[in-house]
Amino acid sequence: MINESQLLEFMKEVAYKPMTYSELEQHFNITDAADFKSFLKMLVALEEQGKIYRTRNERYGVPERMNLLRGTVQAHAKGFAFLLPDDSEHPDVYLHANDLKSAMNGDIVLVRITSKSESGGRMEGEVVRVVQRAITQIVGVLENHEAFAFVLPDDQRINRDIFIPKDKTMGAVSGQKVVVQINVYPEGRSAAEGEVIEILGHKNDPGVDILSIIRKHQLPEQFPEEVMAEAIAAPEQISEEEIFSQGRRDLRNEVIVTIDGADAKDLDDAVHVKRLDNGNYVLGVHIADVGYYVKERSALDQEAFRRGTSVYLVDRVIPMLPHRLSNGICSLNPKVDRLTLSCEMEFEAGTLKQVRHDIFTSVIRTTERMTYTDVRRILMADEENPETELKERYAPLLDMFKLMEELATGLRRKRMKRGAIDFDFQESKIIVDEQGKAIDIVKRERSIAEQIIEEFMLAANETVAEHFYWLKVPFLYRIHEDPDQEKLQTFMTFAANFGYIVKGKGNSVHPRALQTLLDKIQGTKEATVISTMMLRSMKQAKYDAESLGHFGLAAEFYSHFTSPIRRYPDLVIHRIIREVLAGGGALSPKRHDALAARMPDIAQHSSQRERVAVEAERDTDKLKKCEYMLDKIGETFSGIISSVTSFGLFVELENTVEGLIRLGDLHDDYYHFHPEHMILVGERTSKIYRIGDEVEIIVSRVNMSDHTIDFEFANQKGSNHGGAGGGGFASRKRKASDQQSGGNYSSGRGRKEGRGSRSDEARSGRSSGNGGRENSGSRNGARKKDFKRGPGTSAASKENPWSEEASDALLLDFDAYDQANGEFIRSAENDSYFSNPFDAGLKKDKKKKKPAGASGSGVSLSKKRKKKTSASGVFNGGGDKDAPSLHAKVKKGKKKKVKAKKAMSAFVRKK
Repeated sequence: MINESQLLEFMKEVAYKPMTYSELEQHFNITDAADFKSFLKMLVALEEQGKIYRTRNERYGVPERMNLLRGTVQAHAKGFAFLLPDDSEHPDVYLHANDLKSAMNGDIVLVRITSKSESGGRMEGEVVRVVQRAITQIVGVLENHEAFAFVLPDDQRINRDIFIPKDKTMGAVSGQKVVVQINVYPEGRSAAEGEVIEILGHKNDPGVDILSIIRKHQLPEQFPEEVMAEAIAAPEQISEEEIFSQGRRDLRNEVIVTIDGADAKDLDDAVHVKRLDNGNYVLGVHIADVGYYVKERSALDQEAFRRGTSVYLVDRVIPMLPHRLSNGICSLNPKVDRLTLSCEMEFEAGTLKQVRHDIFTSVIRTTERMTYTDVRRILMADEENPETELKERYAPLLDMFKLMEELATGLRRKRMKRGAIDFDFQESKIIVDEQGKAIDIVKRERSIAEQIIEEFMLAANETVAEHFYWLKVPFLYRIHEDPDQEKLQTFMTFAANFGYIVKGKGNSVHPRALQTLLDKIQGTKEATVISTMMLRSMKQAKYDAESLGHFGLAAEFYSHFTSPIRRYPDLVIHRIIREVLAGGGALSPKRHDALAARMPDIAQHSSQRERVAVEAERDTDKLKKCEYMLDKIGETFSGIISSVTSFGLFVELENTVEGLIRLGDLHDDYYHFHPEHMILVGERTSKIYRIGDEVEIIVSRVNMSDHTIDFEFANQKGSNHGGAGGGGFASRKRKASDQQSGGNYSSGRGRKEGRGSRSDEARSGRSSGNGGRENSGSRNGARKKDFKRGPGTSAASKENPWSEEASDALLLDFDAYDQANGEFIRSAENDSYFSNPFDAGLKKDKKKKKPAGASGSGVSLSKKRKKKTSASGVFNGGGDKDAPSLHAKVKKGKKKKVKAKKAMSAFVRKK
C-alpha cells in the first residue's frame, strides 16, 4: 500500500499528469477492499490539508504543478492581502480584495497565480480554496438595532462587520465589547454571521481594553483542570536520593547567581564565572531542568505546546506553564536546591576562543538573587557614587561581577568583530496603576548588567546548537536566513542616497558590512530611518528542524536553550539533551525517527505562536501609549522627526511615543515628498523637513480605537483639515471630549452618523425592517447584506495613513527586532509607519491599473490653491477617493520649479 510521501512524490514528478481516482487506483494496482478504503481516506485527508488539489473534472495533483500555491493570508485593513507561501523561497503573492473570496486574515489557502506586475515584481493571485480557518472568534463592539445587531471587529484587518441575529446577542447592549463565535463565513458580498458567546463589559470600563486584546488573539488565560492537577502534583523540594540516583553533577558549593529584573519571578537561568590558573575563563550557564517535571505528551506538555510561549503584556503575564511550576520548583530561587541542565564553557585568555565545553545534568543552589539594577550600580560605582552599602552587602561576589563584565565585554567585542548586527533601538516601559491605567512611560535601560546576561546566554545557545548538530540528532534550531537579494540591493541604494556605501560582493553582503554602517550612522539624524530600512530588508527569525545559520548574529549554529519556562522549543531541546546524555550520546533508531518526524511541526507551530505573542504585546503597548497621552491633548512636547512619508511626518517624543503630523496640517506651504532623500520640500519657501529635525508639537488627537496619535506643529496656525472619516483629527479648539475616539471626529472606525465609515445606503439597509442582513433592493429579499467597511465620507480625510498608509507601499511582512536576543521577529500585522521603498510601485490595482505607491504628493495652502490643485488631480489634503492623488504630477510655475530644484540641489550637496 502506497503512503502519503510516496503519493506526493509521484504527483510531483515532471511526467505526472493529473489523474482521476480510478486512474490512480489502477496505476497503484489497488484491488483489496481495505486498501481501497485506506487510499480513499488518504486522498480526502491530503485534499483537506491542501497538499493536493482536486479539479472540477475530478483530477488530483499537487498545487505547485497546477499553478497553485499553498500559504497563509496576511490581510490588510484596506481589503487587499498577501499570501505568505509555505515555501519560504517563493515570493509573496498580492491578493486583490475581490480575489480573497471568503478568506480572512491568517487562513491557510490555495491560491491560483493570475499574473505578475508589469515591473516584474510581485505576483498576483486569487484564492481558490480555504484549507484551514484561522479565525473562529472575533472581538468587537456591539451595536444593537431593532431587528438585528452587528459587531465592529477590533482587528482592522477584518474589514467587514459581523451580523448577529437578535436572538444570538446574549442580551448585550450597544457599546459593549463582546466575543463572537463565527458560524457563517463571508462569501462574495455576504457578511459573516455569528453569535455572542461572551460579554467583556462596556468598551470604556477599566480592564476591558486589555481583556479585549487577550480575546482577540485567543490567548488562553486559565489552565485546564487536568493541567493544574499535574502541576499541583509536582514536588516542592528535591530529595538527596533524587539527586544522586540520576547521576547529576553536584554544583551546590559553587558561587552561582541569578541576575534578572526586580519584578521577575520565573528565574530559569543562573550563571557563574571564574578564572583558571592558566588565565582562561570558565563560564557556567545553568538552566532550570523543566523537562524533568513536564513529561512528554503529558497534559502539561500538551498545554505548553498549545500556548507555545509566555506572553508579556503591559500589566500581566500569560504564562506557558502554571505558576506552581514556573515560580516554584522550576524557578532557581536563592539558597534552595534546584535541578538544572548546565553548559560549561572555557575561553582562552586574550583570544576568547572556546577551547572546551561540557553539557551535563546538575543540581545547584544559587548564592544570591541579583537584580540588573544592583549589578549595574556595583559595576558603575565610582568616587562620586561609591555604592558602599551595596558593595558591603555583596562583598564576596564583587570579584566575580568584575570578571563577568570583563568576559562579557570581550565576548561582545568578538561577536561584533565577526559581523553580528546590533540595532540599538530605544525601548520603553509603560507604568500602570492598580486599575491598569497607564501613568508613566520611561525608557528601558540596557545597561552592562543586561549585556552580561545577554552575552552569556548567546554563548550557551551557540554552544548547545553546534554540539548537537555534530551529533546528528533531531533538534530545533533558531535560524535567520540571509536577506532577500532584491530587498538588500534596494536598501543599499537607499543608504547610498544618504552618502553611505555598503560594501558587498555581487548580490551578497556580509553582516559585518551592515554593522559597519550602523556604527557610521550612530548619532546622526538619519540613524533611525536607515536602521529601520535595514531591518526591513531582513528575513524573519524563526524555528527550524534544519540548522541554516543566523545571519543577524553572524552565527553558523544557534538554538534557544536558555528559557524552557517560557518557550516551548527550549523545553523540547532540554528533553532531547537529557535523552542523548542518558543514551551515551545517541538515540535509538526508533526514537530518532519519531523525533525527526515531529520537529518540523513543532518548529512551525512555535514560530506561529511567537508571532501571536509579539502582536499581542505590541497591541497592548500601543493601547497604553495612547491611553497615557489621552489627557495630554493640547499640551506641547519636544520631539524628533523619526520618519518622512508622502502623507506626513512622524515625530517621536522623548518618552518614545510616536505621532503623525499630516501633510494637510502643514499650512505654511505646499510640500513635495522626495523619497530618495526622505524629505519634504516646500514649493514656495524651499523649507525642508528631514529625519532628525528637532521640533515642537502639540498633541491634537488620540484615537483609542485605532491606537493612533496625531500631532500638529506648535508654531503653525491655520484652518483645521481634520474631520469625520479616515483619520481626520480635531483641532486644538475642540473640547477634549470631542478629540477622543468614538465622537463625531472618528477616524473611520465608527458606525454612527458623522463617523464617515459607512455609506447611507448600507445604513438604510440595516433599518429597512428586513432584519438588516438582506439587501432591501433584492427582488426576493434574500441576498445577504454586505457590511464592508467603506472609506470615510469627509472630503478632508478619506486617506487614512494610519490605518493603511496612503501610498499603499509599506511592507507588510517587515521584521521586528528582539533587543534581548539580538534577533529579528516578523510581525503578522504592520504597525510601523515608515514609507517603504522596497515594494513601492509593485502592487497594482487590477481594476484601475495604477501603481499603488508614489511620491511627489503635496497639500494645498488655501481654498484658492485647493481648487487649482484639485483640478490637476493633486492630493488636496482631503484625499478625494477618486483623485489620482499620490500619483499625479503637480503643475508648477517656472519660478517655483527653479526654487524647489535649488533647494534640492543644496540639500544633496550638503549630504
